[in-house]
Amino acid sequence: MAIQRKHMMYDSTIVDADPDTVWSVVRDALRVVSIVSGPAAKDVHWVGDASPERVPALYNFTLVFSDGLVQQEVAGRNELERSQTYRSIEPTMGVDLYVGAIRVRPITNDPHRSFFDWTRELTIAADADTEVVETIIDMMSKQTDAIRDHFAQQ
Repeated sequence: MAIQRKHMMYDSTIVDADPDTVWSVVRDALRVVSIVSGPAAKDVHWVGDASPERVPALYNFTLVFSDGLVQQEVAGRNELERSQTYRSIEPTMGVDLYVGAIRVRPITNDPHRSFFDWTRELTIAADADTEVVETIIDMMSKQTDAIRDHFAQQ
């Protein structure tokens, strides 16, 4: 895969749960990391007095495949629109900057299901290890499906 300096991703899916149920889970960044990364992430924790109820809220986790520390922040949240934005705090593993946003929307003719979408922009370091960055992008490309599958199991 050819790595571009700016890498944009957009993924969406239909979730078999109503918007309020989905939002109650995905508004908690640590739960999202656990759902989408499973055993690929370790030491997932809030930093300082951060929590799902605080914005901004810092959190960290380590990617097992590279033992790379990921430091991120919930930067914004809109409870009415069920949306949340994230950003990286420090460059890590060849990614200089990461900005992402999730959104949960109702499906007009099916109130028991939701539309979930996730946009992400990664700024890749000029000297990045291509193999590490490709592994990260590959992991991210499967994360929306992991959210869908999480709710399908319930």
